[in-house]
Amino acid sequence: MLSVTAGSCKNQEKLTIYNWSYYTPDSVIKKFEKEYGVKVVYDEFASNEEMYAKLKTGSSGYDIVFPSGDYVSIMIHQGMFEKIDKSKLSNLGNIDPMVLKKATYDPAMEYSIPYYWGAAGIVVNTSKVPNFEKSWSIFARSDLRGRMTMLDDMREVMGDALVHLGYSVNSKNPAEIEAATNLVNNFWKPNLTKFDAESFGKGYANGEFWVVQGYPEVVFEEITENEQLMKTTVFFIPPEGGPAYIDSMCILKGSKRVDLAHKFIDFIHRPEIYAEFCDEFGFPATVNVPARQHKTGPSWYEIDELAVTELKDDLGDALNLYNDAWFNIIRAGN
Repeated sequence: MLSVTAGSCKNQEKLTIYNWSYYTPDSVIKKFEKEYGVKVVYDEFASNEEMYAKLKTGSSGYDIVFPSGDYVSIMIHQGMFEKIDKSKLSNLGNIDPMVLKKATYDPAMEYSIPYYWGAAGIVVNTSKVPNFEKSWSIFARSDLRGRMTMLDDMREVMGDALVHLGYSVNSKNPAEIEAATNLVNNFWKPNLTKFDAESFGKGYANGEFWVVQGYPEVVFEEITENEQLMKTTVFFIPPEGGPAYIDSMCILKGSKRVDLAHKFIDFIHRPEIYAEFCDEFGFPATVNVPARQHKTGPSWYEIDELAVTELKDDLGDALNLYNDAWFNIIRAGN
């Protein structure tokens, strides 16, 4: 686990967080620790599947977890969260009603509080790839073979393939899912170095990869000191669409620090704190409305660009179709 400490007292209260990589600034953690005199222990995951598998196999001790909406739905139905006590949250009014309208898995915030609404896209090194179409079809380019990666994330890759074929990222149609599987296997995967949700940012930064599907904050965090690469790097969400996510803060069932967890959630949604989070990673303030007035830095994309995306839903039993498809994709050619 990663940890940031506010002091050395052995009896200091701890809050344990299980969150995505590159997702909460150290500066925000330190401010929370200082204000409340606590220690935050921060552990990271690279995909919803990794997070869910770890929690289901009995890993305990975490207080707050940050799943995406489809997994929030799954985990609510499986009784994995404590109920939110909204009387302990003074900043809920800062959350954009449009985001809550999209959060159909828990619109009343009974078990989850939205953290960030965003989408993965494509990062391109224009010094290596000066001419390209802003489309998922870039991964079919054999001239870039061995210089590209896509996420090791079933719903993201399958969602990209589905929308490229004109289907929904939440399709439950076996024929459409099969067509998307064939697209990935026969036209995209042969040109990829690998499916990678952990080190694509570092690989892009060191010049190993020229085109990566992923989250812009991961890449820009790695290249921020490389002025030349910053100038030649672009990020875009393909106009044809793709999967979007709303990641939420949820308190895990059995947490021994429920009150402190509520304090952290409310702290995040202070406008100045939320703006600090967004500025650190080049995010637009998609969830917290007043934070938009506190932002001082640029964003790698604008809120309007998310209009073409589609939130990933809980697929229910149809998730098995995706699991089978992903197994075939990972196994193919290996």
